[in-house]
Amino acid sequence: MALNVTVVGVGLVGEAIVSCLKERKFPCNWPPRVAATRERPETLAGEKMLVEETTAAVFEGADLVLFAGQEGAKGASVTWRKTAEEAGAWSIDNGRDFRLAEDVPLVIPEVNADAITPKSRFIASPNCSTIQLVVALAPLHRAARITRIRAATYQATSGWGMKGPQELRRQVPKALQSLENIEFDPSVFARPIAFNCLPHIDVFLDDDYTREEWKMVHETRKILSDASIRVSATAVRVPVLNGHSEAVWIETEKKLSADAARDLLRQAPGVVLMDEPDGQGRRTYPTALDLLKPEYRDKTLVGRIREDTSCDRGLALWIVADNIRKGAALNVVQIAEVLLERDLLNP
Repeated sequence: MALNVTVVGVGLVGEAIVSCLKERKFPCNWPPRVAATRERPETLAGEKMLVEETTAAVFEGADLVLFAGQEGAKGASVTWRKTAEEAGAWSIDNGRDFRLAEDVPLVIPEVNADAITPKSRFIASPNCSTIQLVVALAPLHRAARITRIRAATYQATSGWGMKGPQELRRQVPKALQSLENIEFDPSVFARPIAFNCLPHIDVFLDDDYTREEWKMVHETRKILSDASIRVSATAVRVPVLNGHSEAVWIETEKKLSADAARDLLRQAPGVVLMDEPDGQGRRTYPTALDLLKPEYRDKTLVGRIREDTSCDRGLALWIVADNIRKGAALNVVQIAEVLLERDLLNP
């Protein structure tokens, strides 16, 4: 029997969730019920659909609710989690509001699917930059126990939402004429993004780190079930339409060579290793544009693996993934697939 699925939110992530459900032939009544702040027609997954206004009615009869709405104090799950639970549905949330709650599993299926139990009726999906980081590092952590992580992110404008790429596209033609006095919308990015890099994602906190940076710290520790890992990050917005990249340095308890790390990552679920000699004296490595290829768009790409010469048991890596798909929508759908595989989700 097909499941009744409700998707809440139709921004970049909500649209991608609907597309992933269709592409992966998820066994739901088609089309899924889609809701947002107001009723309107939308084209999702190449089909015209009616988006309903989010009310208690859209949760009636739902077996599964996928929250893709805006994060923050008024995030969709904050408003509607209880309603979904009272309707008897399992819920998977892409927002940040419940990720660190003790009673909510924070799940990346390739890493910690075992965190899901029959009692896990509400499950959180991590932040996009955390997902690709942990997919790549989990196999190395299991083999040699990571004690310290330092990361610098290069995050695409799509991580902001629909207005992010729109703002970049709007600024570029004018910036090609002059880089002085580029007009920008401060409600999207705090500075011009065309031909620029902004070390500022989400709000600054009292310790001068941003909330995006602390997400990576706390979520990584929770997913790897190791609160002792020292994590520090600088999150940077770059003039890329889609696809996050990360430069990462790790220190391990047990010595792990670059070759051993490559062997582990070749076998790791969800990972594509792109770190081989290219025959011209160079090595292959991933970039955000590689994510346009169908064989890579749902994977975490890893390259530039080398031993860190500044410490005895360190490695450096370069990690790339599609922040809208694996970093959000796909991960949500993969969690739902785990529920099916374990016979936890039934109509």
